[in-house]
Amino acid sequence: MKKVSFFILILCCANFPGISQDAIAEKYNKLILAEELEDNLSILASDALEGRATGFRGQKMAATFIASYFDEVGLEPPVNGTFLQAVDFIQISINDVNIKSAENSFIVPKDLVYFGSFPPAQEITDELVFVGFGEKSDFDLVDVKDKSVLVLNKDTILNSWMSVLALAVEKEVSEIFYIPRNSDQACKGLWKYFSDYMKSGTMRLANSTEPNKWHSFFVKPSVAAKMMNTSIEKLILVAEDFNKKHKKVKPGSITYSFETDEKIVKADNVLGLVEGSDKRDELIVISSHYDHLEKKDGEGDVIYNGADDNGSGTVAVMNLAKAFAEAKKNGNGPRRSILFAAFTAEEMGLLGSECYTLNPIFPLDKTMANLNIDMIGRRDTIHGEERSFVYLIGSDMLSTELHNISETANATYTNLELDYTYNDTNHPAKFIEGSDQWNFMKNRIPVIFYCGGLHEDYHKPSDEVDKIDFDLLAQRTQLVFFTAWEIANRENPITLDKIDEVGH
Repeated sequence: MKKVSFFILILCCANFPGISQDAIAEKYNKLILAEELEDNLSILASDALEGRATGFRGQKMAATFIASYFDEVGLEPPVNGTFLQAVDFIQISINDVNIKSAENSFIVPKDLVYFGSFPPAQEITDELVFVGFGEKSDFDLVDVKDKSVLVLNKDTILNSWMSVLALAVEKEVSEIFYIPRNSDQACKGLWKYFSDYMKSGTMRLANSTEPNKWHSFFVKPSVAAKMMNTSIEKLILVAEDFNKKHKKVKPGSITYSFETDEKIVKADNVLGLVEGSDKRDELIVISSHYDHLEKKDGEGDVIYNGADDNGSGTVAVMNLAKAFAEAKKNGNGPRRSILFAAFTAEEMGLLGSECYTLNPIFPLDKTMANLNIDMIGRRDTIHGEERSFVYLIGSDMLSTELHNISETANATYTNLELDYTYNDTNHPAKFIEGSDQWNFMKNRIPVIFYCGGLHEDYHKPSDEVDKIDFDLLAQRTQLVFFTAWEIANRENPITLDKIDEVGH
């Protein structure tokens, strides 16, 4: 009886999806090695590449390195015989900002700083209204259309600010003035970061007609109080009970204009192809961004090497490309084609991937999925040091089927803890809009965004190679591999069943 029961159990398991393993997939997955990831990242995130900022020497060196690797492992060059898709940008340097409210004039960057892809071209005069912590219920209480709004941070800066940006776009707000901390002293570190950002300039695609939706002023608390002719303590009290007290802060007025210079900056997306067999006209895009931040002169030449952001994702894409290219070389190549993409200018507003989706090498309506990798080399501050996890974002937002494929791949092969904390279009951090997958999702292409979360070295010079957990990086990369392998080799394309739910 025991023998019969065991035999039946074996038969059931053999026919249950996700239990049996694919020996061929496992063979090529073994090419994803922590040692190779480390070797490549030690080059990509070295001081020699100077932070890989878009348009700078280090970015061009990085593009050459990635393209050479794609060539070496056997990818095909899909852009008129090359691996490089040229991207032209307009870089706008902000020389000065003239800003005043009533009798007060303010100085940039001493009093406030600007963060945005490009500033308005003309002088703006707006009514300035206070909307508390900037929650949806707060916005609903005040007429803000075509006005500027003043908002006090409530949560972490990233979560609150991203949520406010999204609401401001929805409500057709003219400009956001955002108070990130409750004291001027607490703003000190943040001010240095955004002051450096303003000095570096902002970018947009040279042929873009998209309005600039992602922008705001960051305002010191004492300055915000002057703008509204009150105290920061009063603003905090009103924000804490905005439903009852919002009428007690009278609107102010604000006038601002920018003095700018413009120049053309040239960079490249790096694209490599593994052509499929019988379903070669259908495509998967596996992507990362390879750019990071500009070296800061005058501070001992401080370099932002971006080992995790996003050297980790870039070397993952490189190793994935090698695994699939080797499979094809041995006659086990994917049925669908796979485009491996290292995008530029993600840090400047997802611009490299925007360029690709506006000028796709392969038709978007034949693109089955985008698997995008951004910061998978470390653990964030929420998870314990020993936990093997990864955040998945977007997997079920357009396609339940893609989500199920991902879940099955993980259960069968990698056994990571899959964290869906940010897998919500209404999550205040707006991670789904925070990396290159967003430009694919806007075009009704199912996506999965793989991320390890934010940590204390995010966008700091301390984001270095010696802090990367390469075993965890390899494990996360293997999850992408097995997910891509299934999508590339299955009989039917992925079904979209949730388009209306995310407003596309």
